[in-house]
Amino acid sequence: MAEIDLQKIVSHCKEYGFIFPSSEIYDNLGAVYDYGPFGVELKNHIKEYWWKSMVQMHENIVGLDSAIFMHPTTWKASGHVDSFSDPLIDNKDSKKRYRADVLLEEKIDKLKEKGEKELAKKNLSAASEEEKAKASRDYAKGLTLEAEYTKAAEASDFKRYKELIEEYEIACEVSGSKNWTDVRQFNLMFGTKLGAVDEDATDLYLRPETAQGIFVNFLNVQKTARMKVPFGIAQIGKAFRNEIVARQFIFRMREFEQMEMQFFVRPGSELEWFAKWKETRMKWHLALGTAPENLRFHVHEKLAHYANAAEDIQFKFPIGFKELEGIHSRTDFDLTEHQKFSGKKLQYFDSELNQNYVPYVIETSIGLDRMFLRVMSECLMEEALENGETRTVLRLPAALAPIKVAILPLIKKDGLPEKAREIMDVLKFVGRTFYEEKDSIGKRYRRMDALGTPFCITVDHQTLEDNTVTIRERDTMQQDRIAIADIEKIVGAKIDMNNLLRKAI
Repeated sequence: MAEIDLQKIVSHCKEYGFIFPSSEIYDNLGAVYDYGPFGVELKNHIKEYWWKSMVQMHENIVGLDSAIFMHPTTWKASGHVDSFSDPLIDNKDSKKRYRADVLLEEKIDKLKEKGEKELAKKNLSAASEEEKAKASRDYAKGLTLEAEYTKAAEASDFKRYKELIEEYEIACEVSGSKNWTDVRQFNLMFGTKLGAVDEDATDLYLRPETAQGIFVNFLNVQKTARMKVPFGIAQIGKAFRNEIVARQFIFRMREFEQMEMQFFVRPGSELEWFAKWKETRMKWHLALGTAPENLRFHVHEKLAHYANAAEDIQFKFPIGFKELEGIHSRTDFDLTEHQKFSGKKLQYFDSELNQNYVPYVIETSIGLDRMFLRVMSECLMEEALENGETRTVLRLPAALAPIKVAILPLIKKDGLPEKAREIMDVLKFVGRTFYEEKDSIGKRYRRMDALGTPFCITVDHQTLEDNTVTIRERDTMQQDRIAIADIEKIVGAKIDMNNLLRKAI
């Protein structure tokens, strides 16, 4: 099977109606995308898989849908107004803008990867970082840069960022120039106004994350849903960040969707719950059939101001191992800050301990768009067939597939379309169906393979005689003759979301 690069994924998504550049007829809007007819179906199935695994499968987790607009003091309390920023650097010759931290992190990765290749050529299987550094000059340089960068990041020393960029001769990818500006901070929040007249309008922000809507509703949810600590609040919603460098397709966007769950626990028990949620979330990812070597945990060396533990689940995208989901122990920072800024108590009375306290929080946060890209990266394949041809196939888990079954009359006459429509009317209740009669049956099979459709039903002249059809399975291309009466049972069993959920919990 041929490896698929990012550009092939981008092309496939557009050609087959998964994702389009936003406002394309006006030459696009940078780093904003629209989900097409089949993209929105896949996206909704990913949401369903996450939501059911969080809310339906856990009696102590409930849902919320908070507003995008929030009181401006929310973002002061959360720290976003003062510290939600990225280090910005410009190349003076190309005028291209970069995140200084990303430039350094990418250089570290390149040096380490170059070192790994060097070690592989020498047939060296060094186990530790120290051994790798001794055997490879590039790997040693990567470790040195990583240590210097970590030190600069902890001190927020942006002057040092620039020195490291210059010292390691990092060049602009457009011009090849190493002529850089100083590094400065850039706040990522989008500002807007609430009100009909500018002079009377209130300054607001488009929310940069969904978590704060959960925190400010902590007591509302706890009391009305009659929840006892430990319990969680789950939410799926849009967030907005004015990214300096929004690139790599839907991996980093300015408008994106998050699937977050905040789990409230007793102070002192947070690290135990942190470990449990790490295990639970990794199991959820592996249930999709992912090869274990394509997922890994990455420990945060530099913790956010609100955290006492943080790890990412990284996936091996075509652009390398990158963050897919964050798992953080946020302590009691958020509730305490909102309590302080609002003047309202956000405490929980624990009847077992007979005391009030501000709960600690474990957060699991996954980008829905990144999850979409992960699924496309993992499932889109090019296969060489025995006849010398190549087929493009999207091997999605059947429960996530945009179309569950395609109904294909062999020809457009002799009553076959009518019979196909009858079958389709029954299967609509099982899942999304697709009817197609244009082109040869082989071309239609190939199109359905590229869309990730797990089953194709072909209606032919024999169908009219004995009420049987040919069912074709996407992954194996195997074809079987089955009775029309059995289609619903066979297809329904394969596409059932519960198949995934049983593996995920």
